[in-house]
Amino acid sequence: MHFGGAMFFTDYSMSAMELARALEERGFESVWAPEHSHIPLSRKTPFPGGGDLPKQYYDAMDPFVVLAAASQVTKTIKFGTGVLLVQQRDAIQTAKLVASIDQVSQGRFLFGVGGGWNQDEMENHGTIYASRFKRMRESIEAMKEIWTKPEAEYHGEFVHFDPMIARPKPVQKPHPPIHVGGAFPHGARRAIRYGDGWIPTARGNIAEVLPKFRDMAREAGRDPASIEISLFGLGGTADGGDQNLIASLKPHPLIDQRAPRPSSPRAAHLLSRVFGFSTTSTRPGQFSVVTWTAAMAAERIDCVARRR
Repeated sequence: MHFGGAMFFTDYSMSAMELARALEERGFESVWAPEHSHIPLSRKTPFPGGGDLPKQYYDAMDPFVVLAAASQVTKTIKFGTGVLLVQQRDAIQTAKLVASIDQVSQGRFLFGVGGGWNQDEMENHGTIYASRFKRMRESIEAMKEIWTKPEAEYHGEFVHFDPMIARPKPVQKPHPPIHVGGAFPHGARRAIRYGDGWIPTARGNIAEVLPKFRDMAREAGRDPASIEISLFGLGGTADGGDQNLIASLKPHPLIDQRAPRPSSPRAAHLLSRVFGFSTTSTRPGQFSVVTWTAAMAAERIDCVARRR
């Protein structure tokens, strides 16, 4: 089991460099950054989390920029997009960005992708909401051609290019691992078809879904053990120690001044610009999400690091 951290990096949050160093010091495996290019004022699709869209969705920095910067101040921690909205990006340019960050991080990039939920946002990029998942698949297939072949070409409905050369190639071979986000069963099916990992997005008991996911993988001719599962803020009970657990750190800049001070200088530094922390139980077979105040988080993050 590996532990990671994720944050919407903004101009008021803890920086990606600071967070990556802090997590690496504690033995965490990865740090992840989400993506939203912009937030339209119209809203054809509701926020999946319910209620008003949180401020950080409007303010998120570009994940390639912040993760590349963090890679230059660390040595071992991995860097993931959690997730990149490839259906609203140019496939050729995105392939170069992925290969470039894998080069500058010396092979530490994790390519998390998803089809997105904000219809207005992707339509501003020229993406049709109803066909976004087919466009995402074509983009991934086209990028694999670019990463793995000296001369690549791809001919699909949404992504199309004649033979060409695009370098650099990624450090990781054949390419950085692709973690596909989405709920069961459709998101799981996409992960099995063209991914190396699955990021479930449904709420509830993940243990009820994993056996079905493994059966689905076997039916498709894939070894379930070859597909990593990364859990971002999911409640419920996992069925073993083979899932990656990603904790979400809130980017709010304020601290509860009434709370006692953090238990250690390391924790104080980490939490000094973070309001809350979501973490998980580390007991075998258990996975639960708890949102902490700043002071509680300061003690808990070191506790989780010690008990890994």
